[in-house]
Amino acid sequence: MSIDNVDRIGLRRKPKQERSIQRFDLILSAAAEIIAEKGVSAMRMTELAVAAKVPIGSVYQYFPEKAAIVKALFDRHASEVQAKTAQVFANVHSLEDALHLIEGMIDWYYDAYRNDPTYLGVWMGTETDQDLLRLNIDHSNRVADIFYEAVKRVAPELEAIDMQARTYLFSHLIGASIRLAVKSEEELALRMLGEWKRVIRASLFSKAS
Repeated sequence: MSIDNVDRIGLRRKPKQERSIQRFDLILSAAAEIIAEKGVSAMRMTELAVAAKVPIGSVYQYFPEKAAIVKALFDRHASEVQAKTAQVFANVHSLEDALHLIEGMIDWYYDAYRNDPTYLGVWMGTETDQDLLRLNIDHSNRVADIFYEAVKRVAPELEAIDMQARTYLFSHLIGASIRLAVKSEEELALRMLGEWKRVIRASLFSKAS
């Protein structure tokens, strides 16, 4: 990612004083509400300023454009997911244990996104912007690394390159499957997630041919 791209989706400045932090949080909270209601593409900076009850200049003081707001919200979510993943897989005892925990994480993802339209909107928004999409992929890879390290401790005999490829692939596909499920009727969503769990059980730790 180039410096220009980092500047484009990064913060212009970080709030340091209490008043600035409060205003920054007001902007992000208002953005979250708009995204939950309308989606990222429909959010306008002027509308955001009105919703946050701050001058439009205050919005641009921190965020050069809308993509930077999406990144700030996404970073908060990604940190939560990575912390949750690290906590869940900190004490894996066997491959069966790992599979059980993956199934639990899929259920947690699904419940979290189905009950929080902001996260879904932000996640979907990262797929319409190349720089944000790269962040999304990097996030999936970090989650995969956490899982891979846990599996490596209990099954060092597994081929490293195969397991790394699988964990990266499965981490990204789990995200895609959750997004599809959340946008579907609940009965169908649960059936799809059940099928996906069976695929994971059958193939994640299978021997490469």
